[in-house]
Amino acid sequence: MDNRVPPRAVGPGPRRRDRHGRGMRGPIAPPQVPLAASRAEAFADLVQDSVERLGRRWPQLADIDFQVLEVPKLQGQPGDVWSDEAVPLGRTVAAHDGHRARVVVYRRPVEIRTKGRDERAALVHEVVVEQVAELLGLTPETVDPRYGED
Repeated sequence: MDNRVPPRAVGPGPRRRDRHGRGMRGPIAPPQVPLAASRAEAFADLVQDSVERLGRRWPQLADIDFQVLEVPKLQGQPGDVWSDEAVPLGRTVAAHDGHRARVVVYRRPVEIRTKGRDERAALVHEVVVEQVAELLGLTPETVDPRYGED
């Protein structure tokens, strides 16, 4: 009796089953639930919620682009290092040369400074309010009367 196992044919197509024979893994959660969203998508949703909240009071925000970046870029020459200044949480870019004004929120510095979703949402809103106030030349309290309240 021959106990040898014939070699498995390796084809160009995708694997149909995993090595335990239970099938390929699928998504953990359906796409409709918050668990399915990535951290970057959830953060962008927090920024969008904050913009919509402010947009009811300030219709001129429709003329401003809001952007989320992972981290701030180091300005200067290659090999430069961060100074003793704090890492920025956001910044503004004024309108110029036909480009619209922009508010940029940096995701990783905000996430590092917060522990939970509620705390993160509050900090994102503060950053958006501060940057909009700077862009409009107003105080943050004018942009959002609840600014600074817990």
